[in-house]
Amino acid sequence: MEMQPVIPFEPVLAAQLPSGSQWIAQIKWDGVRMLSYYDGNHVELINRRGNRRTLQYPELTVPRSYCRANSFILDGEVIALSGGKPSFHEVMRRDSLKSETAIRAVRPQVPVLYMVFDMLYCNGVWLLDQPLSRRQQMLSEMLLPHLHVQNVPSYADPAELFSAALNGRLEGIVCKDINSTYAPSGKDKRWQKRKIISDVTAVAGGVTFRDGIVNALLFGLYDDAGKLHYIGHAGAGRMTAMDWRNLTAQAHNLTIPVMPFASLPQRSKGAVWIKPSLVFKLHFLEWNSSGTLRQPVIQAQVDLPPEDCRIGQRG
Repeated sequence: MEMQPVIPFEPVLAAQLPSGSQWIAQIKWDGVRMLSYYDGNHVELINRRGNRRTLQYPELTVPRSYCRANSFILDGEVIALSGGKPSFHEVMRRDSLKSETAIRAVRPQVPVLYMVFDMLYCNGVWLLDQPLSRRQQMLSEMLLPHLHVQNVPSYADPAELFSAALNGRLEGIVCKDINSTYAPSGKDKRWQKRKIISDVTAVAGGVTFRDGIVNALLFGLYDDAGKLHYIGHAGAGRMTAMDWRNLTAQAHNLTIPVMPFASLPQRSKGAVWIKPSLVFKLHFLEWNSSGTLRQPVIQAQVDLPPEDCRIGQRG
């Protein structure tokens, strides 16, 4: 395609909700950030890291069915539901697939929704310098009713939406300045996220076994000097028996003789060290004063480089 992939604008983590009439709030979806590109001839779905995901989501490959624009770039999040709520584990069942045969088999089991919240390009014109209010107006005018595509609603009262998200046990909310322009690869306080469920992307540096199968992983984050610091171990989560068997095979191939962590982890008894290459998304309650996670829960294995797992995520 002629359009070059855009690195999406990101919100910063906020401890308090912003106040003022210029702020709107939207639900923070526990899914996969996705930009949809259509140049009038071809459509591509590209994730936050610039990797193509068009194959994984065939529901979104007929652009004329969900947007009346002759060309566009939409920004949003692909989600899948479990128990009526967004589930990162479920959407990764689709996002991690590489073959059309597997995608066809899983598609009826894991339907997806594309939750669109911004429009960056429309009918040959870039909208990046337009205020968010104008971009949202364009989005509302251009999106068509579709089974798998929804326009993310905005709310004028961030505190009220945060309370609703809290009651619904959702991931959190994102507050946006309606006057904000869109800065590709940017990250600043014009967009702020307030989390209810904390998460972190961490790399495994060790495993423990039970009856020959991996039953827990030891996780770490890198500092600016490239040292891997232990942040906790986890065996609970959304992993299936098949996931654990696959992980066991991976671990056997990654075994190393030297501990990869900067210091000996608290839970090192019986641990087998592995090359830090397997990356996972974890949910947790809070950071302990020791720098470890309280009650980490594995959500899914993700296709990200280990070097992205940095201490700066603690925000």
